[in-house]
Amino acid sequence: MISITTKSPYALRALVALHRHGDVGPVPIAELAKRGEIPVQFLEQLFATLRRAGVLRSQRGVKGGYSLARPASEVTVLELVELLDGPIGQDARGVFAAAAAAARLVLADSTVADVAEAEARAAGAPMYQI
Repeated sequence: MISITTKSPYALRALVALHRHGDVGPVPIAELAKRGEIPVQFLEQLFATLRRAGVLRSQRGVKGGYSLARPASEVTVLELVELLDGPIGQDARGVFAAAAAAARLVLADSTVADVAEAEARAAGAPMYQI
């Protein structure tokens, strides 16, 4: 069916933060957890899965942490969701299969870089009050 848990939004939030950090070097997981208001142990579990899948790379030691293994423009939200929450629409039928297909299209069309850019635009948008 269509099931997206808190895993995917948390992971996306942390990957957006990594993308914004740039290619300066690995970012400690505690820093990413703090920025994203994500429990550290939970983020460690998510990142272990993403590292094994080749989305992230890790570095141990004093200057250790995580960095993106691929450009943020190549990591789709669909990939994250399916790695962490499983296939969307598996065994769905009828209207649920159509809904799952629509969700897959939207998520496949959005990358980590796209989400970061959209958030930056939203944060920089002027506020009008009446």
